[in-house]
Amino acid sequence: QVQLVESGGGLVQPGGSLELSCAASASIGSFYMLAWYRQAPGKQREVVAGLTNGGNQNYADSVKGRFTISADYAKNTVSLQMNRLKPDDTAVYYCNVRRRLFENPYWGQGTQVTVSS
Repeated sequence: QVQLVESGGGLVQPGGSLELSCAASASIGSFYMLAWYRQAPGKQREVVAGLTNGGNQNYADSVKGRFTISADYAKNTVSLQMNRLKPDDTAVYYCNVRRRLFENPYWGQGTQVTVSS
């Protein structure tokens, strides 16, 4: 079992920035995939950004150039730096880690991000 605890959410004005952090209870250095998802009211959960154990980063088209995923393997944390935030970025953001390709992922409890003036 891997416990994930997200932090860093909150209310921010359009154009502002937030950094989300996800602390894992286990070493994530060899994990297959580290990712962030989000779910807006009335919408399906969607992947926002992913980081493979090979160092490849992938982003949803809607956040490319604005969001950056990173990991601190010494601290077992996964971060999501979000810049130039838009009202459409409003959602609950979830940390997601997968130890191996064909294993079920672990999820955090989510953190609310609200972009509003």
